[in-house]
Amino acid sequence: MRKELLKTVKRVVIKIGSRVLTDADGALDLAVIGRICRDLATLHNRHLQVVVVSSGAIAAGRSELGLTEKPRTIPHKQAAAAIGQSLLMRAYEEALEPHGLKAAQILLTSEDLVNRQRFLNARATMDALLGFGIIPVINENDTVVVDEIKFGDNDNLSALVTNVAEAHLLLILTDIEGFYSADPHHDPEARLIPLVKGITREVERAAGGSDSTVGTGGMATKVAAAKKAGKNGVPTIMVDGKRDGIIAAALRGDEVGTLFLPAAVGLNRRKHWIAYTLKPSGRVVVDEGAREVLLKRGKSLLPSGVVRVEGRFERGGCVRICGPDGVEFARGLSDYSSAEAARLAGKKSSQIDAILGYHYGDVIIHRDNLVVL
Repeated sequence: MRKELLKTVKRVVIKIGSRVLTDADGALDLAVIGRICRDLATLHNRHLQVVVVSSGAIAAGRSELGLTEKPRTIPHKQAAAAIGQSLLMRAYEEALEPHGLKAAQILLTSEDLVNRQRFLNARATMDALLGFGIIPVINENDTVVVDEIKFGDNDNLSALVTNVAEAHLLLILTDIEGFYSADPHHDPEARLIPLVKGITREVERAAGGSDSTVGTGGMATKVAAAKKAGKNGVPTIMVDGKRDGIIAAALRGDEVGTLFLPAAVGLNRRKHWIAYTLKPSGRVVVDEGAREVLLKRGKSLLPSGVVRVEGRFERGGCVRICGPDGVEFARGLSDYSSAEAARLAGKKSSQIDAILGYHYGDVIIHRDNLVVL
């Protein structure tokens, strides 16, 4: 199965975690980075395009600052990132140079991907770099980021980058062999699961949190990343990043780590952007009839199906769509602001002009801008 799946892979996003890139003291492990870059060169020689999402900047900066543990405050994190980013990039550049390869740094915040124009600009930049045979190394812009515009962790960022880069595979390098039935650090009975056909609630419950003093993402964030990538039709392979030659082995189709198969029916790239990149700024609660129509018939949301509007959003804003029970089942881009939508709730489309004095369209959310989750 793996070998057949990998035949169509031309572009891969490789996410490398902090625990892979650092040694026991929390400093960058140059030997590991050297082995990884040797594998990247192998992929390049096979005419595979590679985009790297790399953690490790804060860990590298922490070491330089003389901190004995992960920085807790935002200023300390940003100071560590400011120092560590250059150290991380220098390590990649020096490790790639013997193979005749170059790296380019791309720093992102979620605002860069939420704004559609900036999203497309990021895609064009990656395309240009890959066209020149250069390996983009992407990280969150930790030196300026605040909670409101954080991706949360680089696992989430890597899943979003698969959409930006139009990649065919997400490869996650972590500090264990793959996805286990339980945490292998604490449960000797834990067994490796080589294939996950679908990310169910049981799979999500089996994923635990992070107890690392270096990284921010645990198994739960990696499974969430695989789920997001899968909704884009992209499979994910999770492997032990410390293992020599693991990247080349995974891309050969060897039975290593865990393969997460993509969703049987994926989203197009724009709807994936709506569902997983945009941050909703309000809620539209609909009646049961409207929920049934949206779920089963793929229709647009009419004003008559709206019960109430919560929060504040502008026209074109991303909103959560919830049923009468308050449970979110879809997201979409509203054709009307929250104030306008609230005035139209429960009314007929033919009344819009009389109520508002103007008319943007007959629906609150058009089906082309609506994603069932």
